[in-house]
Amino acid sequence: MEENNDFRADFGGGKKKVYRPFDAKRAGRYVIIGLLAIVLLVGVITSIYTVDDKQQAVITTFGRVTDITDPGLHFKLPFGIQKVYKVDVNVYQKIELGYYTDEYGTTVSNPSESTMITGDYNIVNVDFYVEYKVSDPVAYLFSSNNPELILRNLIQSQVRNVVGSSSVDAVLTDGKEDIQRQVKDLVTQILAEYDIGLTLVDVRIQDSEPPTQAVNEAFKGVETAKQNAEAVVNDALAYQNSKIPEAEAQADQLIKNAEYLRAARINEANEQVAMFNAMYAEYEQNPDITLSRMYYEAIAEILPGVKLYINTSGSDDVQMLLPLEDLMNQNKG
Repeated sequence: MEENNDFRADFGGGKKKVYRPFDAKRAGRYVIIGLLAIVLLVGVITSIYTVDDKQQAVITTFGRVTDITDPGLHFKLPFGIQKVYKVDVNVYQKIELGYYTDEYGTTVSNPSESTMITGDYNIVNVDFYVEYKVSDPVAYLFSSNNPELILRNLIQSQVRNVVGSSSVDAVLTDGKEDIQRQVKDLVTQILAEYDIGLTLVDVRIQDSEPPTQAVNEAFKGVETAKQNAEAVVNDALAYQNSKIPEAEAQADQLIKNAEYLRAARINEANEQVAMFNAMYAEYEQNPDITLSRMYYEAIAEILPGVKLYINTSGSDDVQMLLPLEDLMNQNKG
C-alpha cells in the first residue's frame, strides 16, 4: 500500500486544503528538461546566420579561418565553435581629405590636411575625395589592426608627395587629372605590397585654391582667359570646317575645268596636226599650187576686206598703176 504523505488543513467553514510535500526528484527532472531546451534553443539560434547581398562572411573554427560564404542563409557549428565575421565587400566607401561632412551634411574645412606646399614653393589648399572597397575580407580582418587608418595615412603621404613635386599652376588649373592619376597609381602599388584587403577605386581633387582671396581671383582670371582662348580656337576650327568643303568644291570645279580645257587643247592640236598633214600631202602632190593657195589664204586672213588683184598675163612689164580700181572701172566703161 502506497504511503500517502498528503495532509489536510482545516480553515473552518467545512473547507479543507490539501498540501503535498516537496518532491526533489520531480523538480530535478523539470530543471534538466528546461536546461536541455534552453541549450537546444541556443544551439539552433547560434547555428543559423544570414549574409546580405553586399557582404561576405568569414568563418573561423577555434580562431582559424576555415571558410568564406556568400550572401544567403547558412549554418555553422554552435556555442562559439565557429564564429562569423561579416564584411561589406560590395560597398564603395569614402575618405575625405582636407574636409569632412558633419552630421547635418555641412562641409567643414580641415586646414591641417588641406594645406600643402607645391614644387615651386607656393602654398595651396587641396581637398581630395577617395573611394575604396574591401577586396579581400580575410586580409581586411586579420592582416592589420586598422586598415582604414592605414589607407588614410598612405593617401595623405602620397598626396603631399605628388603635390610637392607639381607646380602651383598644375594644382590649380590644368594639371589636376595628372595629379589624381599619379596618386592613384602610387597608392595602388603600395596597397599591393601591404596586402591589407583594401583596393582603391578612385581619387579626385574635390577643390583646390590658393590660401588668399587675391591670389584666388588672379588664378580664376587665368582660368577664364584659358577658357576664352579655347572658345576662340573652337570657333576658328568650326569656321575652318565650314569653309573647307566649299574650298574643296571650288578646287574640284577648277580641276575639272582645267581637265576640260586640256582635253579641248589636245583635240585642237590633233585637228591642227591632221590639217597640217593633209596640207603637206597636197603640197607634195602640187608644191607650186599649194604654196600659192596658202599664200593667198594667209593674205586674206591677215588683211580682211582688202581686194587682191592677181596678174595672170605672165609678163613682167605690166605697169601697176594706182589706183587700180579706178583704172579698171574706166576700162569697163
